[in-house]
Amino acid sequence: MPTPDVSRLSNTLTDGVTVYQQVVYTTQDLAIGFIERIPYFVAALIVLGIFWLLSIIFKKVVHKTLGARVRHQNLVKVFQRIGGALILFIGFMIAMVVAIPGFTPAKLIGALGIGSVAIGFAFKDIFQNLLSGILLLISEPFRIGDQIVSGDYEGTVEDIKIRATTIRTYDGRQVVIPNSDLYTSALTVNTAYKQRRLQVEVGIGYEDDIEEAKAEILRALDKADSVSTKAQPSVIATGFGGSSIDLTVRWFIEDGTQANKVASIHQVIVEIKKVLDAAGVNIPFPIRTIDLSDPSVSAIVDKMQAQQAPATDQQTAK
Repeated sequence: MPTPDVSRLSNTLTDGVTVYQQVVYTTQDLAIGFIERIPYFVAALIVLGIFWLLSIIFKKVVHKTLGARVRHQNLVKVFQRIGGALILFIGFMIAMVVAIPGFTPAKLIGALGIGSVAIGFAFKDIFQNLLSGILLLISEPFRIGDQIVSGDYEGTVEDIKIRATTIRTYDGRQVVIPNSDLYTSALTVNTAYKQRRLQVEVGIGYEDDIEEAKAEILRALDKADSVSTKAQPSVIATGFGGSSIDLTVRWFIEDGTQANKVASIHQVIVEIKKVLDAAGVNIPFPIRTIDLSDPSVSAIVDKMQAQQAPATDQQTAK
């Protein structure tokens, strides 16, 4: 008869072999099941590919049909993206039915309903940006190519997606701004209107005649070709500066882009400097007056002289 230790070892080996066989059989069943489902997976991928191509064709047809007819181009984008997403969703549902046995859209809807609260909290920001993107595309406060200011960022709109808007800053950087920020915060569109008003500050001397300086500045604005002739420029005295009479020069340009704004300001400043110099109108530097009669100044001078006296005595002795 086998000893107890031998029997225990034999039972352990038998249990180990049984577990190993179960693992092998389970793995084989999974592999066989996977191999049997490969044609269905391939068919599901083909279905997805077909619906993906259909979504692309749909977007192109919409752009070709409505692109030149609809005034608000953002509405065309909304139609393209929502329609394309709906086609892809239908294709995904059909592919799931083909790939997974017993799958039905009702089961997916039921699963989403059970976890709707958790999904809502997890994807709150995403859904908010999606809704804001759709509202921005429909309300169209700005378009692609417009130059906008949002918070600390300013640049040209490159793309308006459903989740975020991409702008290119003037120094060549790309900024992606969530649509919820654009929809709920203050937004400046610099190119919303054709004309844009610019202004610069000019200081003239107290001894100069304001009306004469004003006439010379207006003459300079007439020489600048970037200044719009459809709106009258103005020169207004705005205050008494520390060393000058402050004048505010205002004019309009027909193209409100950043490049034209910078070029126009440069041109106007150059022309104003030329005419004021030719007319003898002073553009003064800041002036500071030092009162040497103050007792504190006398004390500082006496102290400096006292410190320099020993050094002077030593040089004299030498």
